[in-house]
Amino acid sequence: MLGVVVPLLLAVALWFLQGQRSDIRRNGKRLPRPPGTLPFAGNGLWFLQPRHKLLDWFAQVQPMVGVDTYEISIPSLPAAIVVNDPKNVEHVLKNNELFIKGDFFRSRSWDLFGNGIINADGELWRIQRKAGLRFFSNTNLKTFINEILPPLLANTKYDLDAALYDGAVLDLQHVLLELTTRLMGKMAYDMDMHGGLPFSRAFDFASGETTNRFTNPFWKIKELVFGARLRASIKDVRSFGRTVVASAVEKRSSASAEHAATKSSPDSSPRVPMALQGNLINSLLDHLPTEELVADAAMNFLSAGRDTTAQSLTWTMYTLMRHPTTVHRIRDELASLFPTSSPATTPLPLSFDIVHSTALPYTLAVFNEVIRLYPPVPFELKEATADTTFPDGTFLPANSVVLWVPWAMGRSTMIWGEDAPAFRPERWLEYRDGNDKPVLLTKSAYENPVFNAGPRACLGKKMAELLAVYVIASLVWEYDFEEVLEKEKGGCGVGGERVSQNSLTLPMEGGLPCRVKRNV
Repeated sequence: MLGVVVPLLLAVALWFLQGQRSDIRRNGKRLPRPPGTLPFAGNGLWFLQPRHKLLDWFAQVQPMVGVDTYEISIPSLPAAIVVNDPKNVEHVLKNNELFIKGDFFRSRSWDLFGNGIINADGELWRIQRKAGLRFFSNTNLKTFINEILPPLLANTKYDLDAALYDGAVLDLQHVLLELTTRLMGKMAYDMDMHGGLPFSRAFDFASGETTNRFTNPFWKIKELVFGARLRASIKDVRSFGRTVVASAVEKRSSASAEHAATKSSPDSSPRVPMALQGNLINSLLDHLPTEELVADAAMNFLSAGRDTTAQSLTWTMYTLMRHPTTVHRIRDELASLFPTSSPATTPLPLSFDIVHSTALPYTLAVFNEVIRLYPPVPFELKEATADTTFPDGTFLPANSVVLWVPWAMGRSTMIWGEDAPAFRPERWLEYRDGNDKPVLLTKSAYENPVFNAGPRACLGKKMAELLAVYVIASLVWEYDFEEVLEKEKGGCGVGGERVSQNSLTLPMEGGLPCRVKRNV
């Protein structure tokens, strides 16, 4: 019996010590570890907490270390560091071949993301990025803002008006997710998608469970016993991906047949429907060799496009409900630009040329400030393919993991000043040469890595900004939103704060219950 128990206990001890003993050094010395690091367990107990508590832990550690790099250890996981200095973040994001998603990330996210761009490295990543770049062209963005968004936003306002007239409590997060789902469905896939689809619920659940794989060293055992719902959810996501591709292939075939028939007619000139000229699914079909790869890529882009944008808008509206002065300043900016418009009678004449320009700097500053504090992807990680030394002298061996936490960096007083935890859109603005109209300031993407940077900079950054300015301006101009605080109605209670749920992104736990009124 001892011959079995002793080796087993030794194996478990060595498993727990993995990551506790590493070759990570700075100037020949071990890196500091966060306060409360335990023998054997390391920092693992924090990683077993709900995700919002883990993020708060990173934010609490950050002022203790400033911009210094520190080492963390989690049982069963590779040796890892957390970087806070923008120069170190730049080292990671600029060296795309040195720092990759790697086996550590892919082994946990493969079921959900497959070979999509979120998981991919190397040539497969480059091909998908090229397809995405074609989709996010200026021409497509103009079509998106001027033609696709207005009627779908009108449907959103119809839902808001219905809740207003009924006096009902409305989940604004659900409303915004419905909007971004329909937008991505129409523009990217030429399909009528809805946020309430079984796919949407399946993806949300699978995303939360996938997050747990990064924080729970026992995830394989847990899923072996309790993984039935996750497996069913992933099956639903995969099935939906195949449906999207099949629909696109059928439409391409029909368009080709129509084109051939039209070409043979002496009375007509060749034409291709506008929706098929440059959407994402066709770009992916043009670039990727198999429909299975296209399905993976389509689901990755859909998640990145609809989820993160809806969540960023949700946190923006939540923040505005708690900062009425900011709402007034947005309305003042809009009234100054559109002096003949009235919330009660005249919708804002918004267009691509307006939201693409510097015409609404304060509104965009509000959005920038919200995603600084509530980044849609609150932490990131990469795996080193070779030994490397960071600008601060930290030596990281090959196959080790590096993390950076935009949630904590956005609250860093070393980067943003002593008022870093405060919501202050003015930090993004500057008044020059006595001009009454402020100029929007740009920040280094390595200080504020909300949209990543370098070769992996977010393809959808411009689309997200255009959409945000358009939607924020429209909703703030026409409506007042009042947060519901009663816990029995989904509120967080007086003095409480809404938190994020377990996910790879930043959805608001329990949605955003509110009441709607007309701005008069």
